[in-house]
Amino acid sequence: MAPKLYLMQASPPCRAVLMVAKAIGLELDIEEVDKEALRTPEMLELNPQHTVPILVDDDFVVWDSHAIAGYLVGQYGEDDTLYPKNDIRKRAVIDQRLHFENGVLYERCRTASYPLFTGTGDISEDDRDKLIEAYGFLEEFLNGRPWLAGDEMTIADLSILATVVSADLFIPVDGDRFPQLADWLKTGKELPYFDECNADGLAKFKEMLPTPEA
Repeated sequence: MAPKLYLMQASPPCRAVLMVAKAIGLELDIEEVDKEALRTPEMLELNPQHTVPILVDDDFVVWDSHAIAGYLVGQYGEDDTLYPKNDIRKRAVIDQRLHFENGVLYERCRTASYPLFTGTGDISEDDRDKLIEAYGFLEEFLNGRPWLAGDEMTIADLSILATVVSADLFIPVDGDRFPQLADWLKTGKELPYFDECNADGLAKFKEMLPTPEA
């Protein structure tokens, strides 16, 4: 039986998990849920934090996209290229990138976009600057290499890709200022499973943004 993934396609972390699964050739049983469903007794039993994504694999349940991504590679990947088991230093770099996404990039993306999604105003100059600063950190992480943690793609790239393509909709990545990040973003969008995992979710994400005034 395929592992079951509860998700909201508009959510960048959920789309990150979809890309990891596709990268390792794993089919998932996918169920779209909404905020109300996450607070039902059945779903709260799976995840008391009522967040997505949630993965159920037989009698094992795990939530948080980074935890799920690492689990899927370890449990189902034909190799561990995306998240090495024995190269502790490389794994530490990948973990650092993931922690950066969780604590800096995604948080700044969410904070900047909050007034747009709630209709309470526009992005503040401070929040815009903070997200652009996060783009700058990613530019430095690349440091002449094709991927964020070195010469090979890892779960950090797929996870951060889902966030950056979403943030790019309301604060575009400036290719002149961040040429390496722009190239990395272009490469990520050319992955064979990118559209399958992101097109619908990005469309839903974009629908939640206000329409620019003419």
